[in-house]
Parts: sequence; structure tokens; C-alpha cells
Amino acid sequence: MISFKQIDHIHICVPADRLEEARHFYMEVIGLKEMHRPEELGDVGIWFTAANIELHVGVEEALPQTIRHIAFEVTDLEAARQHLINNGVTIQTQRALPGRSRFSFTDAWGNRMELLQMDQANRS
Repeated sequence: MISFKQIDHIHICVPADRLEEARHFYMEVIGLKEMHRPEELGDVGIWFTAANIELHVGVEEALPQTIRHIAFEVTDLEAARQHLINNGVTIQTQRALPGRSRFSFTDAWGNRMELLQMDQANRS
């Protein structure tokens, strides 16, 4: 059996000619902090940090739409929704899940993101 401790990082991809656009989106719109990416990797990409999780953005052509996604818990879902709408991001409604409110959006490179907030009764 594998004993998991936490998520270390999430890796998504963007086309090479849109890497700087991704840097702007993830730093300025989403609010992530860029972190050091080892030069020894030899290829191109950008690494960010969100709380204690790393988001690695690599270079690869977009794939067809998928249900694969990253889900981030946030403290104020409605404020996050309004911030994204104000930045031209289209919000996608998700099926209701007991104990949480949520929505998703797709970045300009086809990576789906979900934001969720636990209902008051489910917060630890």
C-alpha cells in the first residue's frame, strides 16, 4: 500500500509560443508566485507556488478538451468567481457535490481548473 502525504506538484502544458502569456495569467490573474525552476532540466517551463503546492507549466501542444483538472480549495469562492469574470475568464458550472460549492474554468491553453469552497459544516 502507498501512504500519501500531500500533493507535491501539478504539471500542465501550454504551447511554446504562449509561455509568457501563461506566466502573466498565472501570476497576475490567478495570483501565484513564480519560483525557481532548475536550469538542469534543460527544457523550458515556469514553476509557481500556490500555498504548499507547486504548479509546473511545461511546453506541449494543446490536447482535446478533457475532464482532467486541478482543484484548488479557496476561502471565498464568490470573490474568486468575480475576480475571474472581471479578467475575462468564462466560468463553467459544475454538478453539485454535497458539502462544497464549486465551479471550473479553462485557461487559454485547454487546462481545466476547479475552485471549490467547503460548506461551513465541513470545515475542519
